[in-house]
Amino acid sequence: MDDNKMVAGKMKKPGKRGRKPAKIDLKAKLERSRQSARECRARKKLRYQYLEELVSSKERAICALREELEMYKQWCSAMDQGKIPSEIKALLTGDEQKNPQGGSSTKPSRGSKNNNNNNNNNS
Repeated sequence: MDDNKMVAGKMKKPGKRGRKPAKIDLKAKLERSRQSARECRARKKLRYQYLEELVSSKERAICALREELEMYKQWCSAMDQGKIPSEIKALLTGDEQKNPQGGSSTKPSRGSKNNNNNNNNNS
């Protein structure tokens, strides 16, 4: 009687508490499990595709920024040698006439380039 408990005059066997699971058809349960696994694999595949596209777009952006940085480095080294690259001349002559106050340029670094160039000319 140590293992069994006396509750309201009835003997209860030790074990799990709560509702007993209803008799579930084993084939239906297996089919639901398989379907759930298929859906999980499909979600995983979509998630990996999304992440791969995201990584790819970030890598393209990084490459574009590296190319832009390299171009600016070349411009700076040319300016250090006393040469003004034709691209900067075009920016100074063409864009400043169209946008006298800097306007709405697509690259924010243009203003800093123009200021660096003006500072170099004033020295």
